[in-house]
Amino acid sequence: MLCCVSTWKLKTLFSERMRPGSAAVFLSLLMNVSTGQTLTCPQKQYQINDRCCPMCPAGGRVYADCTESRSTDCKPCPEGTFMDHPTSRPVCYNCKSCDEGSGLKMKTSCTIVSDTVCEPLEGFYCSDSRKDDCVEARKHRRCKPGEYIREHGTSSTDTVCSICSDGTFSNGTFPSCQKHTQCESKGRELLRPGTETEDAQCGGLLLHRTVLINSLLLLCCLYSLYF
Repeated sequence: MLCCVSTWKLKTLFSERMRPGSAAVFLSLLMNVSTGQTLTCPQKQYQINDRCCPMCPAGGRVYADCTESRSTDCKPCPEGTFMDHPTSRPVCYNCKSCDEGSGLKMKTSCTIVSDTVCEPLEGFYCSDSRKDDCVEARKHRRCKPGEYIREHGTSSTDTVCSICSDGTFSNGTFPSCQKHTQCESKGRELLRPGTETEDAQCGGLLLHRTVLINSLLLLCCLYSLYF
């Protein structure tokens, strides 16, 4: 522990050429350094100067440190603040607010022993959480036309979208892709083929068209016979 004695003090002591009392002073200094102890306080106590004071319990703060004649003076946390563990702090923590602009709403209000707990708004999911508290939320993804909703979003997961296969379509809001209408099988004329985003567009009944054509042919024949 000799290294803990400053070089200046050592030089001063030795420069005194060991005058009467110098050796005793030097030995005393070394003993103080070598036997010096750091004050270590038990759990749930804190050091103030040369003594240990009891910490204030959760929900409180230190109003005045302990003395030789009295214990630590604690006060409850004021409204809008909290302390969730034993403390030596003179000030409690401020309660946080759940920002709707960040997609959050209050799940549990703040008390003197716990902070506010937030959760995602409807249509949002929690992208960053600390224990039961949501710190950041994001809006659920919207599936694009040509995609279907494979998994609906929850408060903890985003929406999962998948692409429609050939012969099917979706406008992005369907839980599954729909098959294109087969106009011919319904006896209708196909006006526009289906795409991945829209159904096929059918025209009038093919039977009416056939009857109309046959009627026109018959009229033409009759006209040629008589005129």
